[in-house]
Amino acid sequence: MPDQARYVEGVGRRKTAVARVRLLPAGSLGGGKDKDATTFLINQRPWEEYFPIVALQTPVRQPFEITGSWGKFDVSVRVSGGGIHAQAGAVKLGIARALEKQEEGFRKPLRDTDMLTRDPREKERKKPGLKRARRAPQWQKR
Repeated sequence: MPDQARYVEGVGRRKTAVARVRLLPAGSLGGGKDKDATTFLINQRPWEEYFPIVALQTPVRQPFEITGSWGKFDVSVRVSGGGIHAQAGAVKLGIARALEKQEEGFRKPLRDTDMLTRDPREKERKKPGLKRARRAPQWQKR
């Protein structure tokens, strides 16, 4: 990889999902026919295909829109674990962290909108004698 195509990496986590995000200068990943087009791949697939629902695409785009850097980078993401909503949250955090590393001026707008804060909520463990973490078996009178 040439020096100009150096990448910045950010790791995002949400529940059990982990996303490793790499930001490269625009045009580094090929861009297809149009050399000026940016490429955004999640697990080797276009991001609109990986997150087909607008409610999942919105959080992924948020860090770029807040910093005004949509289209300025090629993005490569490897995400695993969790469900699709947790993966979208992990990708959002990973992108925000990578953007912060890329340019120090992005830190304040990202921090002000809580983009750099990891959501600490995890699934509670199942307790003995219960069906789930807090769900007791149905009570029977007889």
